[in-house]
This record gives sequence, structure tokens and C-alpha cells, in this order.
Amino acid sequence: MKKWIKLFLFLLLFFVLAYNILQMPSSFTIEAQSYNDAIWHYIDNTVKETGATNIIAAIIADYRAFDTLGETIVLFTSIVAVASILKVTDSKKENG
Repeated sequence: MKKWIKLFLFLLLFFVLAYNILQMPSSFTIEAQSYNDAIWHYIDNTVKETGATNIIAAIIADYRAFDTLGETIVLFTSIVAVASILKVTDSKKENG
């Protein structure tokens, strides 16, 4: 019974993802409305909203701060995991 539930959930997720991928635009163009709106918003409002004169730094540090924080946490966690694995491996070699 669990096998059928897993299969059903897998197929459901597969079809939801496939449907959403098919809804995406097939060609990327700078004429897309969301592309133009976002670019002009950043160009026009960066100095007013953030006080930063560098648009790239403002986007990374202000507009996408939570995303950048999340990426930093993932990188830190992976470094700690690799370091802890290497530490265990080294101590096992010494104890023989």
C-alpha cells in the first residue's frame, strides 16, 4: 500500500512540475513585461529606497538580503559538515 502512495505522490509532483515548466515562456526576450518592469524599478528607485549608489550592491544587500543570507547559511552548513567529516576521518586514522 505504501508503494502505491509513494508512486501516486511522485506522479502528482511530476505532473505539477511538468505543467509549470510547460507554462514558462519558450523564448527569453528583453521585451517581456516583467523583465522591463524590474530593470526600470531598480534603475529608478535604488538610490531613493536603499541609499546605495552601486545598484548591484544594493540588489544583493538590500533587495535580496534574505536570499543572500539563506545562501550564506547553506554554504556555512556545508563547510561545517565537510570539516566534521574530515575531522572524524583523521581521528580514526590516528587511532588505527
